[in-house]
Amino acid sequence: MATPDALRDTRIPLNHGTGAMPVVGFGTLIPDPVATRQAVAAALDTGFRHFDCAERYRNEEAIGEAFQAAFRAGTARREDVFVTTKLWNTNHRPERVKPAFDGSRRRLQIDTIDCYIIHTPFAFRPGDDQDPRDEHGKVIYDPGVTLAETWQELERLVDEGHARSIGLSDVTLETLREIVAEARIKPSVVQVESHPYLPEWELLDFCREHGIVLLAFAPLGHGMEPNLLADPVITAIAQQVGKTPAQVALAWAAQRGTAFLTTSTKPQRIRENFEISTLPEDAMQEIRNGITTNIRFNSVVTTGVPGFIPRVR
Repeated sequence: MATPDALRDTRIPLNHGTGAMPVVGFGTLIPDPVATRQAVAAALDTGFRHFDCAERYRNEEAIGEAFQAAFRAGTARREDVFVTTKLWNTNHRPERVKPAFDGSRRRLQIDTIDCYIIHTPFAFRPGDDQDPRDEHGKVIYDPGVTLAETWQELERLVDEGHARSIGLSDVTLETLREIVAEARIKPSVVQVESHPYLPEWELLDFCREHGIVLLAFAPLGHGMEPNLLADPVITAIAQQVGKTPAQVALAWAAQRGTAFLTTSTKPQRIRENFEISTLPEDAMQEIRNGITTNIRFNSVVTTGVPGFIPRVR
């Protein structure tokens, strides 16, 4: 195996304030709270300093416990850890934003959120039920609030010093353009599904133009079919450079200027996902030009409803 280089330590400066997002991020969509706590602890021990959370995942308490244990032990410092969490769809109404934000802070046991993200641009009926449905099983949306109104409340969190930066998730380029045009404080981060089978080049170009970090979830293709990690282009490069197919896909994400999130409960996989190295330029071009498969695995961008819980490697 090749020795990891500085790629994994890259941080991307944010367009608001003085913060910078570590390129290599750890996603926390892990259903079991005990497994969540153990995985976050293992990720911190490995060297991850970027953690993506959400009230929707219902495990922020376990993440907060892992954070505090590491901070007390001196194995990680709060100022070095970049924490993102997200506002769920049922809390889009202006009066619900700050209480939701405060709830996440309390559960995570931290005073300031490095980036607070609107989980999807779709508002659901407000209330404690995260997945409100009618008698026919259809989602009950909330027509009484606009995304722009919700965004204004996130701007207020920045004004008050509670959130260092704010962003969007699961948005189309069209929606992002609308918010950028209207916003007083521009999005610092946009989190979307992206991998070599869904490179989102046009969205990435727009983000670059406006200094927005594109944060890729599912950078390994969610472990679904068609299997990105079995793609002949990826496997050939992996053999050439002495890395795993996963490390090749993650290095590609980092080198093209995006940050990424991976999730695992297995210490060996967590280390593998962290130990990425710079790819030769011809390998980067081969991935861009040699892969023609184009597929979106998660339909959340059209409904606001997560399509599935991704397979944890």
